[in-house]
Amino acid sequence: MTEVARIDQGDAFLRTEDLCKAFPSGNGTLTLFRDLNLTVRRGEMVAIVGESGSGKSTLLHMLAGLDRPSAGAVYFGSTLLGKLTAGQAAAFRNREIGYVWQMHYLLPEFTALENAAMPLLARNMPKNQAFAAAARLLDEVGLGQRASHRAGELSGGEQQRVAFARALVAGPGLLLADEPTGSLDASTADSVFRLLTQLHTAHQLTSILVTHNLDLARRCDRTLRLRDGQLQQIPVAGMQPDQTPPESTADTGTSNVQSSCVRVQAPGPA
Repeated sequence: MTEVARIDQGDAFLRTEDLCKAFPSGNGTLTLFRDLNLTVRRGEMVAIVGESGSGKSTLLHMLAGLDRPSAGAVYFGSTLLGKLTAGQAAAFRNREIGYVWQMHYLLPEFTALENAAMPLLARNMPKNQAFAAAARLLDEVGLGQRASHRAGELSGGEQQRVAFARALVAGPGLLLADEPTGSLDASTADSVFRLLTQLHTAHQLTSILVTHNLDLARRCDRTLRLRDGQLQQIPVAGMQPDQTPPESTADTGTSNVQSSCVRVQAPGPA
């Protein structure tokens, strides 16, 4: 096993050990990650950038326990996600992880309030309690007056705000956001990102977001680039979107050691 980190693992909130992901592809194998190591401290906001198809979304899925690595491990504190059954993993995500996608994925037949309350209703919380908690989150994201509106009656920015309320209503410690501003115009994207940073602080979150927007990424505590199956820390300040960052793994908890992936699971998208 390769060395995991220059970051002290005692500070780790989330970490991976020698993570590997490979898919059968034609007559060969497509390998997204080899011995990928990442350590995230409690309270950090970390941005991950990289070209389309580099595996950023797949990495987030594995950090959430939505997908399993071909080899290696993901630890959430002392919990090894790979040891959880499907049911245990679903319950763990409901308690511990909030997830926001590029698309809001709100259920169109339900109101903003009902959508925001879904994680609590899924754990059989009484409706009055679930709706009260959801109402507080909608107030916090500035949509208290829109709680009774269905998804189609909300703007794109408002829909994404409901998605943030839904992600946080159960009180998770980790927020994973996959291109949360990718489908929004520049002004709305900036507003939603400012909301994200406010929620990150107010809810004492640890946050990891995937983005193509370096202007947003440079506002995070750290920015990592996923390239050639490895995470590289990059100095975003002053860097233009088309610049290639220096190849460095300093302070990322990553390693560039190459090895073969084993125990390939079911195929899936990059």
